[in-house]
Amino acid sequence: MIPDTNHPNPGALRWLWQERRTSTMPVDQSGVWRFRDLLPILQSPENPVTLREGNTPLYDLPRSSKALGIDFLLAKHQGISNPTGSFKDTGMTAALSVAAERKFEWVACASTGNTSASMAAYAARAGLRSIVLIPEGKIAWGKLSQSMDYGAVTLQLRTDFDGCVRILSDLLKRLPIYLLNSVNPYRAEGQKTAAFELIEQLEWQVPEHVLVPGGNLANGAALGKGFREMLDLGLVSRVPRISVIQAEGANPLFRSLQENGGEELIPVEADTRASAIRIGNPASFRKAVSTIHSTGGWCEQVSEQEIALAKAEIGAEGIGCEPASAATLAGLKKLVASGRITREERVVLILTGHTLKDPEYTINYHRGTLLDDAEMASAITSDLALHRVLQRPPVVLDPDVDSVLHIIESVLRYPVLA
Repeated sequence: MIPDTNHPNPGALRWLWQERRTSTMPVDQSGVWRFRDLLPILQSPENPVTLREGNTPLYDLPRSSKALGIDFLLAKHQGISNPTGSFKDTGMTAALSVAAERKFEWVACASTGNTSASMAAYAARAGLRSIVLIPEGKIAWGKLSQSMDYGAVTLQLRTDFDGCVRILSDLLKRLPIYLLNSVNPYRAEGQKTAAFELIEQLEWQVPEHVLVPGGNLANGAALGKGFREMLDLGLVSRVPRISVIQAEGANPLFRSLQENGGEELIPVEADTRASAIRIGNPASFRKAVSTIHSTGGWCEQVSEQEIALAKAEIGAEGIGCEPASAATLAGLKKLVASGRITREERVVLILTGHTLKDPEYTINYHRGTLLDDAEMASAITSDLALHRVLQRPPVVLDPDVDSVLHIIESVLRYPVLA
C-alpha cells in the first residue's frame, strides 16, 4: 500500500505533541494550542490568546463504577485546570484568537453562564471589550460574578436564553461586534482538542462510550469532529459512541429524536436547575443529531432528582462538578439499566464545569431544600436511601467537646460509601 503523503505521520504527531508538554512557551503549555498542527485557523498560530487552557485531568470513579456494575468508568473533568472552570475555555481561546487577529474591538455572546465567564476572561486577556447578554434570574451567581470580574458589560434581559440570542442577533446587524456563541465555527475547533487529549491520556486506546451533557449541543459535536479527524489521520482505528444527556425540563434533542428521528427540532421552554444546559432551542441541533447517528450513540433525558443524586455521588468521589455535568452519570445509569452499555465496555463521562460554578445548588441539596416533594416522590426507594446517606448538612453546636463527640458518634452509626 502506498503511504498517504498528504497526511502527517501519526507517530510523529504523537511524539511532537508529547514533546511540547515539556516546553515553557505559553503556546505549548496550552492543552489546545499544543495540538495546533490540527488547528489551521490563525495566520500566526504561534501567538494565540491563551490562558494555558486544557490539560484537564482524567479521573477514575471507583464508587460509581462499583454501584453500576461496570468495570471501566472515567471522568474527563474540563472544569479542572481550565482557567474559568469550564470546557468553554478550550473553544474560546480559538475563537477569541481569531477575533483578535482580525482586529475586532468588541466581542459578544448570549449565555447561561459559562460562555460569558470564558469570553470575558479571554477578551480581557486580549485587550478587547466584551458584552454579555444573560437571562435575568436564570444564571448561577458563581458564573455571573466571573463575567463582572473580568470587565464585561453584563446585561440581564427579562427573557430566556433563546430571547437573549434573538436580541444579540439584532445587535450584530447594527454594530461591528464579533459573535462568540457556539455557532462560531472556531469554538468547535478549540473544543475538539479535548478528544485528542482524552485519547492521548488513554495511551491512544479508544473507549466504547463517551457521554456528554447536552445544552446548546456544540460540545458533543466538537468532540465527534475531533475523534473523526484522529481516525482520518490514522491516530486511532475507530471512534467511540457519543451519547448526549439532557435534563427532562430542557430536552429538545431527546424529544426530537423520539418523535421524528431528529429530522426536525422541537423547541421547548427550558426549565431545569442545571443552568448550563437550560436551553430549549439549541443552535447545534443538526450537528448533534449527525454525531449521535454517525457514532451509534443515544440521547437520554434525566430528572432533576436524578441529576441531584448523581452530582452528590460524583462529589462523594472527591471530585465534584456543576449540576449539568452530573447529568452524564445520571444518564449512564439509564443506559446501563436498559442494556445499551454493558459491564465490560469502557465509558468516559465528560464533566464540563467546576463544582464552584453553582455553590447554591450544592448547599441547597445538602440542606434538603433543593428538591420539592413531588421530585422526591418520583425517586425509587434505593435512591431515597442514597440521598439520605449522601446529604451532609452543616450542624450548628455550642462550643462544647461533648457535643462534637456526640455528633461524631451519631455519624458513625450511618453507613458510608465504600
